[in-house]
Amino acid sequence: MDDNEEITKTFQGAKVWWVSNKTITKSQSISFYPARFETLAMEKEMKQQIIYDLVNFKNGKEYYDKIGKAWKRGYLLYGPPGTGKSTMIAAMANFMYYDVYDLELTAVKDNTQLRTLLIETTSKSIIVIEDIDCSLDLTGKRVMKKEKEKSEDAKDPIKKTEEEENNKESKVTLSGLLNCIDGIWSGSAGERIIVFTTNYVDKLDPALVRSGRMDKKIELPYCCFEALKVLAKIYLDVDHHGLFHAVEGLLEESNMTPADVAEDMMPKSKSDDVETCLKKLIESLEKAMKKDQEEAQKKRDEEEARLKEEKEQFAQEEAKKSDEKAGKDVKENGFVH
Repeated sequence: MDDNEEITKTFQGAKVWWVSNKTITKSQSISFYPARFETLAMEKEMKQQIIYDLVNFKNGKEYYDKIGKAWKRGYLLYGPPGTGKSTMIAAMANFMYYDVYDLELTAVKDNTQLRTLLIETTSKSIIVIEDIDCSLDLTGKRVMKKEKEKSEDAKDPIKKTEEEENNKESKVTLSGLLNCIDGIWSGSAGERIIVFTTNYVDKLDPALVRSGRMDKKIELPYCCFEALKVLAKIYLDVDHHGLFHAVEGLLEESNMTPADVAEDMMPKSKSDDVETCLKKLIESLEKAMKKDQEEAQKKRDEEEARLKEEKEQFAQEEAKKSDEKAGKDVKENGFVH
């Protein structure tokens, strides 16, 4: 994305603007989200817990004033791609009647600019930082460029220009981001929600996800049967079907995201009836199950090979130690014990 370039995308019927600019500009916000909790493909109990948490936050001004904390709430959404993290954010915004600010950290110049951008956001808003594991080196250090090779080619003017362009990357740091989340400014704009998303929660720095920063951590897993029933109602307008039992069994044995399930359940032509779509889903689930089984077997084979190699290496080292000891005994005493 070049400087001054504006990109417009449509998601769930709403337009989202991204602008990369060397100067600070007013943020664009969204005010309409077709996604709703009623149509969110996830377990009912988890859905109710999230709604309950949002309601408590929305009605919690006096509570936050009483305990002396900024009126903000942090959410971490994590799970494989296609499990509904972006749709969840849209549903949250629609439920709360909040604006959404999508923050691309790699387009922010430095910590100062990040703070300025966040201060400009309005009350009753959701600040979204998607794929946080890709935006920063979350060990607390910026991703470093490879060391420059000391060669004559490094003096080449074309390569020098390329290096200068590469060095324009964002200088936002983990500590700078944490200061913006928890700093004095965080209580200046009224109620707001901060949402981080990631596909790889285990890569995140503990400082980022500790309680108080990320108040609620929500795992969005592969599709379960309860989520499938929501999708069946949306796409096929059915609550029950004879093939549901087969689908339920396959879902328990395979990993398939709600996005992939929805794709199979969506009629592609007028001739695609409920049974056709469900049979297509069953076929995809069987393929996914076979793939999962093959990958699991591959991991087992690799683990067995690794253990065998370690065992052989240990035996060789022990044999070497024994030979060295025998040689030492011969040298010192003229005989072997």
